Amino acid sequence: MTIQLGQLAPNFQQDSSQGRIDLYDYLGQSWGILFSHPKDFTPVCTTELAAVARLAGEWDKRNVKPIGLSVDSTENHAGWAKDIEETQGATVNFPVIADKDRTVSTLYGMIHPEADPSVTVRSVFIIDPNKKVRLSITYPPSTGRNFNEILRVIDSLQLTDSTKVATPANWQPGEHVIIVPSLSDEDAKARFPQGWKTLRPYLRVVDLGAKAEAAE
Repeated sequence: MTIQLGQLAPNFQQDSSQGRIDLYDYLGQSWGILFSHPKDFTPVCTTELAAVARLAGEWDKRNVKPIGLSVDSTENHAGWAKDIEETQGATVNFPVIADKDRTVSTLYGMIHPEADPSVTVRSVFIIDPNKKVRLSITYPPSTGRNFNEILRVIDSLQLTDSTKVATPANWQPGEHVIIVPSLSDEDAKARFPQGWKTLRPYLRVVDLGAKAEAAE
């Protein structure tokens, strides 16, 4: 199955390191990141689970719940968690799905038969509070995932969902953004009284911080 951006994330019920999980119930009105691992006790993924655990405060600030997934058992997950704590100095503080029957892996297209039909590829899905998939990325086995980039994407999605803007290449929170082309100049004046810079009729950049300062 191919997961398309904007479609409803398929719901599932599966065992995890924190008990039985129903995805929709677990997420509630939160955002979620679902990220898969080929199997337990793999080196790159060991560092990734630790990286996600260390970002607990950042996920909380953005109302995001991370969920890991591996095709191994909950017993293996427990042993792996001990290794992660001992080698990385981080406690896994989020559920890791035990997808032994590969139900979730198949549902989300995490198994690539051309690579290895027995293990998941390393996928990431961002799911919004409406249960829609907003981003999907698949990484090669040799490259650790950049979870700071995942945070950046979530910041962009949350901003652009609430404001008629888009974020440019390499954008970081607090930097200039782009007024969406569908918004007329007349409507933009009401939304952005601080003004903007028009580089081209289709490319208008605005400083949202200046709006906040003007309001003060």
